[in-house]
Amino acid sequence: MNFDLDTVHQSAIKIAKQGGAHTLEYFNKSFKVERKSDDSPVTVADREVESMMREAITDQFPEHGIVGEEYDDVNPESPVQWIIDPIDGTKSFIHGVPLYTTLIGVVVDGVPQVGIIYAPALDELCDAAKGKGARLNGVSCSVRSCDDLAQASFMSTDCYTSANFNYGKAFDVLVDQTSIHRTWGDAYGHMLVATGRADLMFDPVLNIWDAAPLLTVLQEAGGVFCDTDGKETIESGNGFSCSRELLPEVLEVFDNN
Repeated sequence: MNFDLDTVHQSAIKIAKQGGAHTLEYFNKSFKVERKSDDSPVTVADREVESMMREAITDQFPEHGIVGEEYDDVNPESPVQWIIDPIDGTKSFIHGVPLYTTLIGVVVDGVPQVGIIYAPALDELCDAAKGKGARLNGVSCSVRSCDDLAQASFMSTDCYTSANFNYGKAFDVLVDQTSIHRTWGDAYGHMLVATGRADLMFDPVLNIWDAAPLLTVLQEAGGVFCDTDGKETIESGNGFSCSRELLPEVLEVFDNN
């Protein structure tokens, strides 16, 4: 199968923008919220946007695979997989908080190659392709230089999920040792790290569609996305973003707690 990185990268940007734009038709408006089997919320916007994104991918790349949060996998044997999340941060979206994102990660033979994080309500798009660097709204971006937790800003999605997934002690240490903690979370928190506006973002639980763009974006921004064992992967079910200088100190916290 032919694979052109630049073509896929530019298409992923356009598809994320199109999907994100559709979320704005529902954002801060009245709509029905349903509950999935795991009690997580889902809206008509989640489903409509994912359908739109899937259709656009299939039209342009019919042989590629698609993995998404709301519908079944397509072409699972394809070496190229588009992993999409129409609304990452559905709870924020439901409550009219603009820190939700539309996500696309493209993986080739198991290796992440393209990452897109788009915050439609803020019109902020961070994109990256392997070996091509990372950008915020078309301008090159990078992680902030930070090698000391005491000087670091720490992001998380909330204050209780870490304890629920056995990271409560490590979370408390990170809150205590960092300069400031804010719950500007979900993928938007990782984008803050990639664009030099935050120093550390931790997610104790991540589905593949939550994590798919993060490794490429952070690596191309000069930082790191890895799991709590230090493995740079999107498949461990947890992960954090930070500068490479800060990495040893963060891993020490997880190792000791």
